[in-house]
Amino acid sequence: MPIAFSHLTLTPPRAKKIRRKRKVHGQPLVDDYAWLRARNWQAVIEDPKVCPPEIARYLKQENAFANAGFKPLETLQKTLVAEMRGRIQEDESEPPQKDGAWLYYERYRKRQQYEIYCRKPAKGGKEQVLLDTPREARAFDYFSVGAVQPSPQHDRIAWSADTTGSESYVIRVRDLAKGKDQDKLTFTSGEVVWGRDGTFFYYVELDKSQRPYRVMRHRLGDKQKQDIEIYRETDTGWFVSLDVTQDERYGFISVHDHETSEVLLLDLDDPNEVPQPVFPRTPGIEYEIDHHDGRLIVRTNAGVTPEKPAPDFRIIALPVIGAASAAAEELVPETPGRIKLSVNVLKNWLIWSSLGEEGPCIHVRDWRSGVEQTFSPRAAVGDISGSIGLEYDSDILRLTFSSPAEPEVTLDRNLATGEEVVLKTQVVPSGHDATRYVVERAFAPAQDGEMIPVTILRLAATPLDGTAPALLYGYGSYGASMDADFETERFSLVNRGFVYAIAHVRGGMEKGFRWYRDGKREKKINTFLDFIAVADFLVAKGYAAPRRIVAQGCSAGGMLMGGIANMAGEKFAGIVAEVPFVDSLNTILDPTLPLTPPEWVEWGNPITDVATFNAMRAYSPYDNVTAKDYPPMLVTGGLSDPRVTYWEPAKLVAKLRATMTGGGPIFLKTNMGAGHGGASGRFESLGDIALVFAFALEVTGMAEAAPLTA
Repeated sequence: MPIAFSHLTLTPPRAKKIRRKRKVHGQPLVDDYAWLRARNWQAVIEDPKVCPPEIARYLKQENAFANAGFKPLETLQKTLVAEMRGRIQEDESEPPQKDGAWLYYERYRKRQQYEIYCRKPAKGGKEQVLLDTPREARAFDYFSVGAVQPSPQHDRIAWSADTTGSESYVIRVRDLAKGKDQDKLTFTSGEVVWGRDGTFFYYVELDKSQRPYRVMRHRLGDKQKQDIEIYRETDTGWFVSLDVTQDERYGFISVHDHETSEVLLLDLDDPNEVPQPVFPRTPGIEYEIDHHDGRLIVRTNAGVTPEKPAPDFRIIALPVIGAASAAAEELVPETPGRIKLSVNVLKNWLIWSSLGEEGPCIHVRDWRSGVEQTFSPRAAVGDISGSIGLEYDSDILRLTFSSPAEPEVTLDRNLATGEEVVLKTQVVPSGHDATRYVVERAFAPAQDGEMIPVTILRLAATPLDGTAPALLYGYGSYGASMDADFETERFSLVNRGFVYAIAHVRGGMEKGFRWYRDGKREKKINTFLDFIAVADFLVAKGYAAPRRIVAQGCSAGGMLMGGIANMAGEKFAGIVAEVPFVDSLNTILDPTLPLTPPEWVEWGNPITDVATFNAMRAYSPYDNVTAKDYPPMLVTGGLSDPRVTYWEPAKLVAKLRATMTGGGPIFLKTNMGAGHGGASGRFESLGDIALVFAFALEVTGMAEAAPLTA
């Protein structure tokens, strides 16, 4: 196999060292690259143009080095983008959702990057464009819509947009009769909940560290400075968000960290309402609510007694008034090992979703008869999702089915009659034959005997003789689970003989809450060891060749990539760490950063707890770079990223360059005008994916490989 990036002769940039020493819990911490964090970092997130020249110059040098490395792969990247774009139906439209006299939906025009938001009369009539996003986005390099929320009278929309990637949204109100915007609210989270008379709405404001911290009430026509504070969260470790019950009787403020929550009700008929908590916050107790016929329907991990919690959640009912002191009626008990992920309410139906080792399910119960229905993926290894639309008095459950090999099918199921109407079957314009592919669910043995689920997608023609290249994706944090769904981009690798695998490592909830708990805090090491075990399993079972596996992870999954690079980098042909949380210890030691206080319940608090400090120091990727050979690595960042700040990937790459004894190359690619999610346009984002795939093909010796035809 040829040496990866052997054409590269340019000397990589070397960041200067400015030694910073400090002691934490009596132990020395040395950081040579702390200077890469701009003193005005908050301003940089809001406006990347104010990045200090020395830092901007270094990041641009790194981008130039990456561009030089990928220069011979430009044709390949263009080919990959063309392939991926060919699988996108450019004039795609989402099935409409009925809301009173209107049908609301989103659609794309051909060749345009962004969707447009539309409606038309439910009884037939002309389409009305509510928000022409391509037109709104013309003046910006980055554009992301947060919400498009019609007023209860359907005469206005409140809409929000982020134009930097900083996740700071501007809310505007559009008069639909005039087509003009009024009001402008800045530095918000983008969420909107209307009062029922349509004269006011609630929104969430961000603090100076980009944290959503207080709820404001805005009356139409007022200036933002006139808005009234409804709720303020003083604990910087808590997030604040807004939502509304399905029957639109109550708005609610959700205040939460990663393991505790509190919900406060808002009477949407009363603009002077003082928010009332459903339950007082109790450490370790999470809950979410909806409203049905005078009762609160609650999904919670609170058990029947404090001594018997329900970590995989149960569903209970309580009166709206006096909920905190009332005896709960248990509607759906906990099922150990199968976590309840959500609960929704319609007038005649209770609906919830669950996830366990057997896969996801949607469950429905008739409020009147108690009869239940369960919907599962149609493929042996596949995905199902459900939504209940915009109306409360409805019998329609919208279901979407897919698998890694089978495109999405969306249908409306009438829960009363059983009738199903297929609304949309995902079209792959360039063609797709699902029978060419094999999808498998395997189980890899972990170092402690646990069995790790692995989802595998490959061509049926790809040999299982230990010669194939593979891309192995992992995340493993916050309880987030990786779906076995259909993603068209993957086929640009799979059609070239790659095995595409997802390692469902501990830290997710694929096997219930226990799977999550066994991959966090003092047990975080399991996430790294599980991923390495899956890589070994793929080689042992002939799915992949030794040293022909490319590892990929994003955000907290990027931390996983940094960890496995330090622990077992020699096992991989290359590692892709996208917007990676790799300066983990320094970040969680700094309470001024946007996400640090909320993260203490996920990782532990190394400021106050010596054991947490020692545990994080043992796996934090930046702190564990050693003098050894590292595989080729592609590391990405976003200058306006408020989640994983740009200096984390920059510092990791700088330290790798100064410490490693051989291997590489190491590339750092920083998007100078976007944040955590990368490019915002649907076609521009394909360039980000093509960069990753070109890297994977190059490091496995497959850069010249053409897609296999049927």
